[in-house]
Amino acid sequence: MRKKTKRILAVVFALALCLSLQVTAFAEGDVASAVQSTWTAASGQIKTVTNNVIFPALDMILAIFFFVKLGAAYFDYRQGNRFDWAPPAILFVCLVFTLTAPTYIWTIIGA
Repeated sequence: MRKKTKRILAVVFALALCLSLQVTAFAEGDVASAVQSTWTAASGQIKTVTNNVIFPALDMILAIFFFVKLGAAYFDYRQGNRFDWAPPAILFVCLVFTLTAPTYIWTIIGA
């Protein structure tokens, strides 16, 4: 019974502490226009970083996985005379998608 009482007191104390330290935040002015202006100011930088860093990193990772999976499929073929095309094909399609994505992704997003 003593452990149960300590746990209940700890929960009540934590709840009282959370309630006493909470601060209500009010936004003053038009928040939507502030967010839109921030997006228009930063969209060029976001596009540059995405096109020059994120997509090439994804391309490199997918290319490595593709060639590793292709090699593993070949070794499976050598062992059992069965070549499984699905995993390398899926990785190849993903690789083509990420290689061509920078040309059309920004028109889809609308940026």
